[in-house]
Amino acid sequence: MMKSGPAMINLAHRKGALAGHFLRMGLFCAAILACCTRSHAQETTTVFPAPAGERHILILHGATDLEAFEPLLRGFQRIAPDVTIRYTEAVTNALFDKARRDCAEKRAGADLLVTSSVDHLVVLSNEGCARQHRSIETASSPAWTRWRDEVFGFTFEPAVIVYNRALVPKADVPNTRIELINLMREQPDRYSGRIGAYDIALSGIGYLFATFDGRNALVYGRLIEGFGRMRLVTRCCTSDLVRELSEGKISIGYNLLGSYALAAQRKGAPIGIVVPRDYVLALSRAAMIPAESPNPVLARRFLDFLLSPAGQKIIREDAFFFDFSGRLPEGVEGPPALMEAGIVRPIVIGPGLLPVQDNARRRRALDEWRRSIELAPSAATRD
Repeated sequence: MMKSGPAMINLAHRKGALAGHFLRMGLFCAAILACCTRSHAQETTTVFPAPAGERHILILHGATDLEAFEPLLRGFQRIAPDVTIRYTEAVTNALFDKARRDCAEKRAGADLLVTSSVDHLVVLSNEGCARQHRSIETASSPAWTRWRDEVFGFTFEPAVIVYNRALVPKADVPNTRIELINLMREQPDRYSGRIGAYDIALSGIGYLFATFDGRNALVYGRLIEGFGRMRLVTRCCTSDLVRELSEGKISIGYNLLGSYALAAQRKGAPIGIVVPRDYVLALSRAAMIPAESPNPVLARRFLDFLLSPAGQKIIREDAFFFDFSGRLPEGVEGPPALMEAGIVRPIVIGPGLLPVQDNARRRRALDEWRRSIELAPSAATRD
């Protein structure tokens, strides 16, 4: 394995005012609106030089934290040492918008896209923006993680509740959504302004999780009503929320990606991780080869690596820590075998995700969210 650090190249800093123009003015004071419009997207490219000398270049565009994805990039270079990898990291929504523009303009962009917002990839596939790929590895992956031989999930990532162990007594740790609702009702003074979740206007994965939570309408309605009373702290991504939990700025985080939370815990963050016992949303982070991929052969090779036993071993041990068996890793509280417990609700990659990105439906969902929760300022990064 190459030990030298990657070369960091900042492509753009803090660009684009977020969509403050469509916020309902009656819902927000001018100060909050000014803060929200100062949030920006940041795009960064990291270059991993070929260990044995460059013969090929693989261009990856992703909405996955480099720290989590790097073990897989290094692992691929061990079997393909003549490949230089250029990994550009962006916000989920920005990644989607750029890929859509590249497709519409028939412009070569990435060799492969990787994102947790699997609904984005389904939309792109449906619009004719993807290349097909069939292999032994794709055929052996779980049926719910692939669609039309174009979009392929390669991880198993539950949405979890995360808490600061020093700030939340064991008796207060919520194991279900009803327990979280009751906690907010019974201890408002202790937890007001101390609960965090995704800003679903900025986070593609946050919006996806909220959409699937909303299918349990009664509980979801009570949940966001409670969030509104408790002055919910909203951020774009798991990494920001986990950092604030670790620093004691907030006490409880809802529906965060378990993989990122577990990575922080293993580095010493004073956090506990709970898989909800009522139901757990499970995502498979996905990859897609764009129709205009400059190097589809190399992209297919990398995709097969992600799905191979070697790639899955890295995912389980060094990258995302959960796998398709549903067995809980050490440090995560909940039923030890999720599949046998019957509480997993997988977000199936397929046409059922297309309505999630319907513009009218999305506007209604965001309006409902904003009516219930006054959004705090958020910084845009990734998941």
